[in-house]
Amino acid sequence: MATTVEVLSEAFDEMGTPFIVGHPGGETVELMEAARNRQVRFILMKQETAGAMLASTWGEITGSPGVCVSTRGPGAANMVNGVAHAWMDRAPLIAINDQYPGATLETGMRQVMNQHALFAPITKWQTTIHAKSVRQQIRRAIRVTTSPTPGPVQFDMPSNETMNEAGETVAEAPLLPNIVPIEPDRNALKVPLQALSTARKPILLAGLGVFWDKASAELVALAERLGAPVLTTSKCKGAIPEDHPLRAGCVIGGIIERELVMQSDLIVTVGLDAVELQPKPWPYTIPVISLSNTPSLEAMIPAQSEMVGNLKSMLAALAEFSPEGSGWGESAAKTFRQQVSEALDVPTKGLSPQGAMAVARAVLPRETVATCDAGASRLLVVQKWQTYGPREFLTSNGLGSMGFAVPGALAARLAYPDRPVVAFTGDGGFMMAIAELQTAVRENLPIIVVVFDDQEIALIRVKQEIKGIPTQGVGIGGLDWESLAKGVGADGVTVETEHQLGDALQAALKSGRTTVIGARIDGSGYVDQFNALREL
Repeated sequence: MATTVEVLSEAFDEMGTPFIVGHPGGETVELMEAARNRQVRFILMKQETAGAMLASTWGEITGSPGVCVSTRGPGAANMVNGVAHAWMDRAPLIAINDQYPGATLETGMRQVMNQHALFAPITKWQTTIHAKSVRQQIRRAIRVTTSPTPGPVQFDMPSNETMNEAGETVAEAPLLPNIVPIEPDRNALKVPLQALSTARKPILLAGLGVFWDKASAELVALAERLGAPVLTTSKCKGAIPEDHPLRAGCVIGGIIERELVMQSDLIVTVGLDAVELQPKPWPYTIPVISLSNTPSLEAMIPAQSEMVGNLKSMLAALAEFSPEGSGWGESAAKTFRQQVSEALDVPTKGLSPQGAMAVARAVLPRETVATCDAGASRLLVVQKWQTYGPREFLTSNGLGSMGFAVPGALAARLAYPDRPVVAFTGDGGFMMAIAELQTAVRENLPIIVVVFDDQEIALIRVKQEIKGIPTQGVGIGGLDWESLAKGVGADGVTVETEHQLGDALQAALKSGRTTVIGARIDGSGYVDQFNALREL
């Protein structure tokens, strides 16, 4: 008969996640051994937050929930920011924390913490594993974490339950339901079809829901049918190939995109989640129709009608039934792209972040997967890096957490083992996840890390400057990138020109080794760039 941990490891393997990540506790070792017996890999992380970010990013890319583990108490507390990332960036994740058995939990003090209460605000469900019910618990967890809107679930794993014999059931549901979407007909889509038939200049605003239903190709087909420009959120980059003539750019909640949107006479939101937008009032009076696979509960987007269903089926039907559009989208999208490029191309004395991005995109292969950290450089990466397929650009947007790029890149390396992976990060964000550079080397997960070394927490300096506050508390100071990388067995180089950066990227590709490229950036243009694109 199977034990509790054997049931869990079997489920993880069956659901398509061939590894567990984290920093183990005393009770975790039994789960690790059960996983090893099924050839499920354990990846030791140096920080529980990074482990949760890696696991959740795997969930984002593949749709199979990532699995992260920690010890009780301090391990659980240190995991919180990574689980919050999964919560606000809509990623399927199973977070498992060791826990004392019931009697100790009720009477002890040291390392005793109400972990369910800790995670309740940032998870879809919390449960305590019991041997008699573990089979049903893991099935419920997988369904809860993957159903729209995806998000994390959390397990307490008491030490006295891990090796107990798991309960048997008379009849057992599959791990995941076989959901067959209903194909909509013209009558079911009469509301959006009527709106599209009278619109001369529709615009599509696409968000994460497009990926949940694997509807990228259908989104492009509808855009082409309507001749409509497409704006995506930063999490949805690649839903339309970014060299497609109808791709306008990314929604950033700034003033520059309003000119484009205000030219339209109908806004069609497709899988748009309010957590992807800046927390400010909706600025448009233009009619809105919403296409989504889950109802909007926060009422932030004033849609006159919401069509809720499988987006892949819905978009395919709309592309078939909708009248051909006026074709305004290509010229409008081209003009917008030019406006964004000109706004970002401010003069600098040294290597500019926009120049660095142009070099990176020119040198790195088309199939490169990129991750991006939070910070001032994120604005440039989101706008300047072109992505050509779904889930090939990964960032923390809903939470907007620093320290994401490196663990996110490790997840991408696991999901895309044969493709180049680059992490774009500021020096501040990199320092938050620097220990995982050693994980990349030790676990043979080679990544290229491009560090925008402006020697400061630039986004805060920008805000200080805009508000007329003297610069303080933001300096980092230059680091010896070569020595830092060498200390963990990686390659490292410092570059100060576009030519040097191009050479370093070529060398990193050729070596196939984890490489840190410290790019000495002139960040003097950040204020002008932020003022041109976004209200602060």
